[in-house]
Amino acid sequence: MGRVRLDLPETFDFSTEIDVRITDINYGGHLGNDSTLSLIHEVRVRFLQKHGYREVNVEGVGMVMTDAVIIYKAEVFYGDTLIAEIGVGDITRSGCDFYYRFTKKDTGKEVTRAKTSIVFFDFKVRKLAETPGKFREKFAK
Repeated sequence: MGRVRLDLPETFDFSTEIDVRITDINYGGHLGNDSTLSLIHEVRVRFLQKHGYREVNVEGVGMVMTDAVIIYKAEVFYGDTLIAEIGVGDITRSGCDFYYRFTKKDTGKEVTRAKTSIVFFDFKVRKLAETPGKFREKFAK
């Protein structure tokens, strides 16, 4: 079976540091896959906050994640500090993709790359919403 490939954007819109906690470590002694998805969520929330957004309010509508791809390139251990980068791409009528790259701060080695797809959602009427125009303007490349 072939491995999944994920091409990343040339530039990212935001970067932050994240420390790996003991609760992120699994029985194998390294970062667990469930914790990786939690770190991805944390990075996305920090990115949105930087732009004055929340997952439940991006120009009046919310976000719902529709899928995720995670590619592991190296082990991550308790106490590691990661540089997490995020970029927006593939903006459509009702959603977009977020691309992530995690590297170890001390070595610069890439450890994980990921993509999450979201759709914009109006939680009041429980229906899909259009991508907000201001969001599109900010992140269209």
